[in-house]
Amino acid sequence: MSAAGFEGKVALVTGGGSGIGAAVARQLSAGGAAVAIADRDLEAAEAIVAELPGEAIAVRTDVSEEADVQAAVAAAVERFGHLDLHHLNAGIPGSLDPFEDLSVEDFDRVIAVDLRSVFLGLREAFRQYEKQEGGGAIVVTASIGSLRGSSDLIPYHTAKHGVLGLMRCAAVHGAERGVRVNAIAPGIVLTGLFADTAGTEGGASDWEKRARIAPQRRPGTSEEVADLVTFLLGEGAGFLTGEVISIDGGATAMNPARPSGQRVGG
Repeated sequence: MSAAGFEGKVALVTGGGSGIGAAVARQLSAGGAAVAIADRDLEAAEAIVAELPGEAIAVRTDVSEEADVQAAVAAAVERFGHLDLHHLNAGIPGSLDPFEDLSVEDFDRVIAVDLRSVFLGLREAFRQYEKQEGGGAIVVTASIGSLRGSSDLIPYHTAKHGVLGLMRCAAVHGAERGVRVNAIAPGIVLTGLFADTAGTEGGASDWEKRARIAPQRRPGTSEEVADLVTFLLGEGAGFLTGEVISIDGGATAMNPARPSGQRVGG
């Protein structure tokens, strides 16, 4: 699906060099937006820029660093003159270690990349909107892990819970400023995010098997998630702010204490 109605808009997508971020960048560009792709992997970001139909730039960005976030926004504004849309999407999975083995360093790194980055991105967005004297729309990538707990991926779950707190505060703050802020909560989507966990129980190697537990019995795609992001960034979602929308094949709708999708009894 291609987005439409973004002519004249400028968007910044973090983590746009791959996965969901790249799919969002493609849809926004196809819909007429100019796109700034911020990614730690500059070559990957440049590769996506090269395939987009519209104007685009790549900016090497560590989203956990204040100066880098500021520089990414400044680069977009310098090139395109203004900034209307943000998809704060970059993140890392972090350690699968249980509480007993989890290091402070692992915990802090995930909090920095997955949570502090969202604070920095939201703050810089609001500062730019104030300079422009004009509002915009922001979507942050939360997770199914924002809504439930687990005995592994502890830093990731913690950070993603925090992302929803930031989103809701930003939505309240932004409402009278003409800024909408929403979150998406993807379930299992086959991107490269968890590639480093391949071969580890609970990691990428058994994701397709785990996806079959959800009612739709399959993983999602980056393009399906991008459809939701571009809707939330568009004018069709004009009265929608402060919400988190799950896109997870029905996983969060299911009662884990009851049989799901099977007949009960004998």
